[in-house]
Amino acid sequence: MKAQSDFLLVMTTVVASLGGFLFGFDMAVVSGILPFVRQQFALSALQEGWFVSSALAGCIAGVIVAGNLSDRLGRKKLLYMAALLFLLAALGCAFFHALSWIIAARILGGVAVGIASSIVPLYLSEIAPDDKRGRLVTYYQLAVTIGILVAYCSNAQLLSYAEAHQHDTGRGLLHFLFVQEVWRGMFGIGMLPAALFLLGLLWVPESPRWLMQRGKTTAKEGYGPLFDPAMRRALLIGILLPLFSQFSGINAIIYYGPTILNNAGITLSNSFLSQIIFGAANVFFTIFAIWKVDSLGRRPLYLWGTAGATISLIMTGICFYTGATTGIALLCCVLAFLAFFAFSIGPLKFVIAAEIFPDNIRARALSLSIMVMWVSDTIVGQLTPVLLRSLGTAQTFWFFAAFCLAAFIAVYRLLPETKGQSFEQIEQYWKNTTKQTA
Repeated sequence: MKAQSDFLLVMTTVVASLGGFLFGFDMAVVSGILPFVRQQFALSALQEGWFVSSALAGCIAGVIVAGNLSDRLGRKKLLYMAALLFLLAALGCAFFHALSWIIAARILGGVAVGIASSIVPLYLSEIAPDDKRGRLVTYYQLAVTIGILVAYCSNAQLLSYAEAHQHDTGRGLLHFLFVQEVWRGMFGIGMLPAALFLLGLLWVPESPRWLMQRGKTTAKEGYGPLFDPAMRRALLIGILLPLFSQFSGINAIIYYGPTILNNAGITLSNSFLSQIIFGAANVFFTIFAIWKVDSLGRRPLYLWGTAGATISLIMTGICFYTGATTGIALLCCVLAFLAFFAFSIGPLKFVIAAEIFPDNIRARALSLSIMVMWVSDTIVGQLTPVLLRSLGTAQTFWFFAAFCLAAFIAVYRLLPETKGQSFEQIEQYWKNTTKQTA
């Protein structure tokens, strides 16, 4: 029976984590598409920022509805909704001709990402045993990083294929998608994992904690309990960690990596190769987080990660400031940042936000936390090209380094250790802390 139970837990985690894979793929695939779309549609800096961040606007809408809907309908139905929207968005981005409709499809995909980014970690935290909760929720972040890596690899492969066949005279659909306008094929690849996600959800169970809460009045209290004195510190943590995560500089590398490297004198195809290396490093060090999150704990990983990320971003900025952009130094600095981000800032915001709130408000609290993440992400998506053009690349990375330093201070002052504790023990901790400070 235990073997059956463990197998079901593993399979459920894998299927649910496909939502994270699609989140990562959708977020990263645009980095390879952006240079082609910019050229084809003659985008201004403002239009370029909107093309990137339009999906993030959809994310915010998805997160806003996710918390209340998942409390009413259940976690599983929201995952179905996300999977269907991922499929439709990939289809639209691949085949719509007008830029306005492509952006509409990006917004639709953003809604899917918003729902998945809120419900998948919530769902995984609720099906996990207390001593494995950190690991299972971190699998979601691992899936995100794998999605990013697959996006980089598929972009590079499709670019190579298009370059090899650019003089072919074919006029069919495949030639249009994968040669003539290869960026459409980059988008369209996302239909495959979306279909797998949709089919896999047929076999996963509903969240047992949601089933326990169903029909209770506490499940219908709205957002009021979030602002109770006992929850204020938890709420502050749930807001600050995703905000610092998005202002850490990770999206400057994910969204604008090829652009930054190309401006540094690295050719487009080589910048794609560099991003594959970055993506592989992201996956590898997220595996380190899975290994250690339930043994070392959340707090030590976060402190080491934010300190290392700060130093790495400062060094990255120095590379650009001094012109040392064509050697190994820049690559090492960016890889170091990705390593520190991947075992701390990246996954732990989901782990912590999914476990620090009690059952009756967890879905809405996590949705609020993830909404802060996407609002911050939207701002960063609009701000990064402006910072790169007005301040310069070096100063942009130093700007993000300041936020990593602020994250270190916030974690040091606010975050307690929660490894191995039940939801009920964590809730009691907040109540005891409030009594002590009253």
